[in-house]
Amino acid sequence: MEKISRYLETLLNIFMAVALGLMVILVFGNVVLRYLFNSGITWSEEMSRYLFIWLTFLGAIGAFKAKEHLGVDMLVRRLPVKAKKVVLVFSDLLMLFVLFLVLEGSWKMTIINMDSKAPATGLPLSFVYGTGIVVSLAMGLILINNVYKILFNKVRDEDLIVISESEELVDFKEISVRKEEKQA
Repeated sequence: MEKISRYLETLLNIFMAVALGLMVILVFGNVVLRYLFNSGITWSEEMSRYLFIWLTFLGAIGAFKAKEHLGVDMLVRRLPVKAKKVVLVFSDLLMLFVLFLVLEGSWKMTIINMDSKAPATGLPLSFVYGTGIVVSLAMGLILINNVYKILFNKVRDEDLIVISESEELVDFKEISVRKEEKQA
């Protein structure tokens, strides 16, 4: 399972890098063409926008897997281990419900826009609305895996805190510790 997860994560990172590279090339090329040759690529702005949408949503999957989304865990940090597990399973199930709603809405929008075409590229607009389907399925699988690990004790106690601390908070803690050491 971990091998598949690493493979998919690598594939996700490659796709995001390619999308970012294509965006840069399209936008930069279009700017050069406009200013130097008084022309441009008509579909580059639209394609860059669609790539940006995909890049943003796929980046959200990567950040979700790495537990780098913002969150507040002041209460959870103070709970005993069993209570942390209950709270995390509850929150994961709640997020699964929200992702189901996103999946349902994205599916409907994708089906509705299957025949609609983007004006410049001619791509079906379902290409844009399909991002919600991909994101909700990917994040749902990550959540199901997390719930499985929690329920079957395949997670360490220190991994029950699912929020990464920000750099500013870490720096603040280090400064506080140094001040306390100086005072002692």
